[in-house]
Amino acid sequence: MAAPTDCSLIATDLDGTLLRGDDTLSDRSLAALALAARAGARHLVVTGRPAPRVRPLLDGLGATGLAVCGQGAQVYEAGTDRLLWSVTLDRELAETALGKIEAEVGELYAAVDQDGVDGLTLIEPGYLMPHPTLPAVRVERRDELWVRPISKVLLRHPHLTDDELAATARSVVGSLATVTMSGPGTVELQPYGVTKATGLALAAEHLGLEAGRTVAFGDMPNDIPMFDWAAHGVAMANAHPELKAVADEVTTSNEDDGVAIVLERLFGGTGRHVPPHVLPRPRSGRVSR
Repeated sequence: MAAPTDCSLIATDLDGTLLRGDDTLSDRSLAALALAARAGARHLVVTGRPAPRVRPLLDGLGATGLAVCGQGAQVYEAGTDRLLWSVTLDRELAETALGKIEAEVGELYAAVDQDGVDGLTLIEPGYLMPHPTLPAVRVERRDELWVRPISKVLLRHPHLTDDELAATARSVVGSLATVTMSGPGTVELQPYGVTKATGLALAAEHLGLEAGRTVAFGDMPNDIPMFDWAAHGVAMANAHPELKAVADEVTTSNEDDGVAIVLERLFGGTGRHVPPHVLPRPRSGRVSR
């Protein structure tokens, strides 16, 4: 599908998509977002990071609008530092789901993101944060993970790949939770039925914007629902094969300003350094809208 020529909403993942590996935005990406804003388009961050882990980035951008956080479990308003909408993962269901997965694959290491604008990320012994720059609090026992309402559980296995762990988790969890894979070392359990698409749809409705005028950018399988919702899905060159398979287009990597290249093309920027291999790709298995 061709990108909408009257794009009014740009939805971007953060890690592996808009952000470079050092958690910064390039000057070119910032300029491209400013170009889109001058043309009247809104930008929404749609990320797996919980609101407290997104707030510093939004502060640095001077952003005061909405962001979709926690894999769609939170719609956060930066200007007022409040959640307009949030849904939690039932902690008993989370424990049950975790037990079912461990019965299949052996011992796991777990972490949780607490709900709320001041929620902490708690990690049990053995769990290694996939993003060492993000703050976390280590607890001594797993039962300490459940002391406050949570938005999701993060899982790591000492030997299985992310794809293997996610596939096994989906096979045994059923309707206890939604299983997502959002980055290297990041398999997650979130409230059942909650995805980036559900959060994005709520935020877009709040802004009076439509799926048919939305371009979405991502790099991992957790971005698939967002691509299914948006009119046009752009995968990064570094994206997981599952996302590339359903993308309308593949751009360059997050390190090579892939988001900026597409925005410059859509909104009349320079479009410089666009490599010839960045072409629309046929999609397979796209969920119809």
